[in-house]
Amino acid sequence: MINSKHSTEEYSPPQNVILDICDLHKYFVGKDKTTTHALHGISLQALRGQVTGLVGVDGAGKTTLIRIATGLLLPSSGSVKVLGLDSVADTLEIQSLIGYMPQKFGLYQDLTVVENMALYADLQGVPPKERAEKYARLLTMTDLQKYTKRRAGALSGGMKQKLGLACALIKSPALLLLDEPTVGVDPVSRRELWKIVYELVKKEGIGVIVSTAYMDEAERCDHVIALHQGEILAEGTPQDFIKRMHDRVYTVSPTADDKVRQIYTRLATHQNVVDTTIRAGKVRIVLKTSNQNAAVLFEDDRLQVQPVEPSFEDAFTAMIPAAAHDFQPDGIKPENRQASGTESEVVIDIRKLQKNFGHFAAVNNLNFSVRRGEIFGLLGPNGAGKSTTFRMLCGLLPASSGDISVAGYNLHRSRARARSRLGYMAQQFSLYGQLSVRENLRFFGKAYGLSAKHLHQRIEWAYAEFGLEEWQNKAAGMLPGGYKQRLAMAAALLHEPEILFLDEPTSGVDLFARREFWLRINSFAEQGVTVVVTTHFMEEAEYCDRMLIMSQGETLAIGTPTDIRTLACTAENPQPTMDDAFIALAEGTISTSSMAQNQRQFGGAR
Repeated sequence: MINSKHSTEEYSPPQNVILDICDLHKYFVGKDKTTTHALHGISLQALRGQVTGLVGVDGAGKTTLIRIATGLLLPSSGSVKVLGLDSVADTLEIQSLIGYMPQKFGLYQDLTVVENMALYADLQGVPPKERAEKYARLLTMTDLQKYTKRRAGALSGGMKQKLGLACALIKSPALLLLDEPTVGVDPVSRRELWKIVYELVKKEGIGVIVSTAYMDEAERCDHVIALHQGEILAEGTPQDFIKRMHDRVYTVSPTADDKVRQIYTRLATHQNVVDTTIRAGKVRIVLKTSNQNAAVLFEDDRLQVQPVEPSFEDAFTAMIPAAAHDFQPDGIKPENRQASGTESEVVIDIRKLQKNFGHFAAVNNLNFSVRRGEIFGLLGPNGAGKSTTFRMLCGLLPASSGDISVAGYNLHRSRARARSRLGYMAQQFSLYGQLSVRENLRFFGKAYGLSAKHLHQRIEWAYAEFGLEEWQNKAAGMLPGGYKQRLAMAAALLHEPEILFLDEPTSGVDLFARREFWLRINSFAEQGVTVVVTTHFMEEAEYCDRMLIMSQGETLAIGTPTDIRTLACTAENPQPTMDDAFIALAEGTISTSSMAQNQRQFGGAR
């Protein structure tokens, strides 16, 4: 690893250094006079003509560091030079030279695409005679030419992302800062953004600093800086990180007696394992130390254990201190009295589902069913109709036509009764931010009709299950991202629902919060809770028993993760990832015969 420290007395940055930080500290003083140290003695450099990645769990200091580099925050102490200029003394000049894309896009929702671009051009002082050419180039680059008159608020997540990038590039910056630009967007949009970024780096030689929650994106960076609790753990090229993982990464194949999710839960608690995921129908594990005979560690000669090449994600999970990801699924026993029945029982049945908004068909002739205790994924590009489908399944939006049966109730006639059997976690944090954790749980428990004694028991269960007791008097809006997710799930489960609907529940939270989430969900499913989930993290689709991929309101494919990956198999790519399959489906590059066979085998079948 490269040592990031340097002395201000003897150090003179070379000309290609576009961000030079030395001994940076940043702390915040709260209303209660408590001090939060966000950055501790950070020293680093970013170079022109390179993409520098910032990675770390929630609270690592990534956003604080980027905002200081843009001049939006002042350092408490230390030196920050941007393009050779001092971040405190030369703030306005720096802001005129850089491009910045914040997490929430920074768009004006009521303005059209071209009006947003014009506003940013005004703010950046772009001369009127240069604007037409810049607009045309950026609209072509981001493929937004057809949408110039559409309001930003009416764009899909991926289109908002690309418009935000276009606005950040309106003045051809020497340095581009991107704060988690791909959160909540589909793999196709992610790929398009990275293509744009690297074209800029290659053709114009700009420097890019990007914070990201996706470890595969970090692996594409030229240089990566890993932050944790405001300090630099390590930095270097992705290969610098990866080469430390020799003999520590393995896959474990399921046996005839075990499902892959059962092996996953079992190995996640093993004392020698620091990370467990499901990939391509196998359990992928990262060991605490190198071991050339990993199978012996598990004391189970039925398991087929094979070494595999490590990735940057493996290195990152092994590097983060254990306290940041110490969740154990042992003892998770949701008291679900309603989730009785056999695994073959169909609890959601959808036939010819249609939702029209005027002449626009948001959902068109959708057919699928979900069995009890199943984890069912609903996937698709931004704007595919997933959230609309979700809202109809939860009884929050009436269908235009078709049959919807949920928990044994016809939603055309018995929406209120069905909702009492459902738990729903919305895509955006939808609890009451000004209320405390305890007040939110009490409010939702009463809304679900729980008696005082039962509500008290369920709130105590939520505290214990989700680690919320120490946060019970904290305003929900002030919780860290991972704890907001825990609270939202706790509220959805208070009334012990039979079916749990989760709309992009892991969007915006760090890798370890996503790991914890899936361990919980897997354990709930094993207890008989049916889970329907949407996600833009394609590797998370591997945790599903089955999934449906849709686009423009219609079914593209349906089946198990293996069924979906198989559709994308080619001579050039015999072992496609879920990302590969998703992109091939979304772009229509899978053969018509393969698609037709999938529809005959799985489409609309139970």
